[in-house]
Amino acid sequence: MISAMLWDVDGTLAETERDGHLVAFNRAFEALCIPWRWSESRYGELLTVAGGRERLLYDMQSQPNAPADLQARQALAERIHRLKNTLYAEIVAGSHLPLRPGVLELLQDCAQAGVRLGIVTTTSRANVAALLSTHLGPQWQSKFAAVVCAEEAPKKKPDPQAYLLALDALQLNPCEAVAMEDAPAGVAAAQAARVPVVVTRSHYFPGAQAAGVLALGSSLAQRQGWLPSAEPNAARIDLAQIIRWHSGAGAARR
Repeated sequence: MISAMLWDVDGTLAETERDGHLVAFNRAFEALCIPWRWSESRYGELLTVAGGRERLLYDMQSQPNAPADLQARQALAERIHRLKNTLYAEIVAGSHLPLRPGVLELLQDCAQAGVRLGIVTTTSRANVAALLSTHLGPQWQSKFAAVVCAEEAPKKKPDPQAYLLALDALQLNPCEAVAMEDAPAGVAAAQAARVPVVVTRSHYFPGAQAAGVLALGSSLAQRQGWLPSAEPNAARIDLAQIIRWHSGAGAARR
């Protein structure tokens, strides 16, 4: 039985990386008169580095006009990142960052079935609040039994810290939860905590492959293209389908 569904945020709930964070970073560079711009492909490369500040520091290594002093680089990264988060919140508030298709319906499935919801991310709580208050209302947090963000889990994925904290908060065994992830680092984090995973491929991870996951596909809004296959008469990936995958995996383990 699934008692909780634990959601990653960036790339999983919404295409926040491409349509939110990247746009906000470039606007922050422009506002601060910093002569850097990240292309869509360059940002995809930087996503191998976990954390916005960490990406900035990594990129500065290849920027000839970046401060030479490490302390100055860290201060600049903090300044850019703080403004980026403000600009990101404005993008979300302007309704320019929708939830991915099928996400809201699956959240509603869980609420109706009494399956608890959790947020498990290493992005900031402010970024999570900006996204979910826009789509779920100002009382969005009341819909989630556990919310673990960067403030609670400073160790970035693929470290399992965030998942372990969520399981502890919910008082669950790993097999009683399902993780919703889009990227290899998130899948690795969930699996390190022994939480079964459903992978919804995102823009930056369209070819994501992961051994040992419950299921892998491109969109919760359609049944085609999933491995293992979804029920042929299903209009979308719903809670019942995820329970079937979860039950099948449990039977295989036994």
